[in-house]
Amino acid sequence: MDEFVMYFQMGWQHIVAWDGIDHILFIMALCAIYLLEDWKQVLVLVTAFTIGHSITLALSVTDVVYVKSSLIEFLIPVTIFVTAFSNVVRKQDRKPARLQLNYFFAGFFGLIHGMGFSGYLKSLLGTQTNIIKPLLAFNLGLEFGQVLVVTGVLLLAGIVVNITGVKRRDWNMFLSSAIFGIAFMMAAERLQELMVK
Repeated sequence: MDEFVMYFQMGWQHIVAWDGIDHILFIMALCAIYLLEDWKQVLVLVTAFTIGHSITLALSVTDVVYVKSSLIEFLIPVTIFVTAFSNVVRKQDRKPARLQLNYFFAGFFGLIHGMGFSGYLKSLLGTQTNIIKPLLAFNLGLEFGQVLVVTGVLLLAGIVVNITGVKRRDWNMFLSSAIFGIAFMMAAERLQELMVK
């Protein structure tokens, strides 16, 4: 199998696999306030997230930046519940504005999530010196995996809001509250692990 295809496949499979649940939850929290008709805004959000995590993924894999993995594993669910909480406290029930807090969350929190992928990618690369092609392929695979998750969430939102008649605000509250609860429990569990280490 071609190296590019192999790393691309590993990237998207890593996102949609159960061990990527924290990243799936973050993507779901990012797009919880959107419907299918907002797909362009969501695509920009996901791309901002990809750019953020691509930067720190590259810096971490090349050992330019190092942050203790237990700290990153704690910060990842923190980014999820902060994003979900901001969705819950939103006042509006209409279409989201073009520029909003979620764009900041996507880019900045993407930096943290990128460091979470670095250990996995480092183990795949081993002693390989030319990492540009695998890094690009892996990141494109991650983006593809994220687009799959977003598509699923937006389709589900479309069914719930447009077909069953649930209000957009109620859908956001339901999804964001559930994600907040899961992320809060993950953060609490990882905080205990962080304190022990």
